[in-house]
Amino acid sequence: MDKELIIALDFSSKEEVHHFLQPFKGKSLFVKVGMELFYQEGPEIIHYLKNEGHRIFLDLKLHDIPHTVCQAMKGLAKLNVDLVNVHAAGGKRMMEAAIEGLEAGTQSGFSRPSCIGVTQLTSTSSSMLKEELLIERDLDETVFHYGKLAFESGLDGVVCSVHEVKTIHEKISPSFLTVTPGIRLNEDRADDQVRVATPGYARSTGTSAIVVGRSITRAAEPFNAYLKVNDEWKGLKV
Repeated sequence: MDKELIIALDFSSKEEVHHFLQPFKGKSLFVKVGMELFYQEGPEIIHYLKNEGHRIFLDLKLHDIPHTVCQAMKGLAKLNVDLVNVHAAGGKRMMEAAIEGLEAGTQSGFSRPSCIGVTQLTSTSSSMLKEELLIERDLDETVFHYGKLAFESGLDGVVCSVHEVKTIHEKISPSFLTVTPGIRLNEDRADDQVRVATPGYARSTGTSAIVVGRSITRAAEPFNAYLKVNDEWKGLKV
């Protein structure tokens, strides 16, 4: 995965997704299906998107006991998605179990989905970490530690903010995937995300992929917004 732009399909129905994708007809995209859409439409939405030629990041952030996560990943692997994730806070054994489940569930002739660990949500601030979650370590230190656990557990990378990418690549591995949400164009609001950045800044950090939702999905002309984000991300225009 290198310099991927992943569009977050933060919709609640297949009809909304179909309407959104009309201007992109014939173009192969990398899209993210999260809890809102998957819990409404189930596996059918994955089959639909695959038939349309899109790659899929199934963003369900599994976090449970190792056995449950292993069994769940067996099922998700059968959907032939490209990328899945877990909460790194579930610990090493849970993350190892996720990989075991994916490998067991991947059909012959297919590659197992890549699996990344969520370090801290981009809605998490330093004050929230300490005052609500009672984690005394600094946010950056916590993200790095969770990333290291994910690496040692055999995961392919992490979900983190762009602000932690350089540390992860320098201290863990330059080939460890970093998938970074919270990407906004300069003129867009941050909404409920705290650690946000522009596509251009994300590119400067060397992150593997960016996840962009509202800057594209809520735009008056989503296809043009996609092109604008992609140009800035790829360094074609700044």
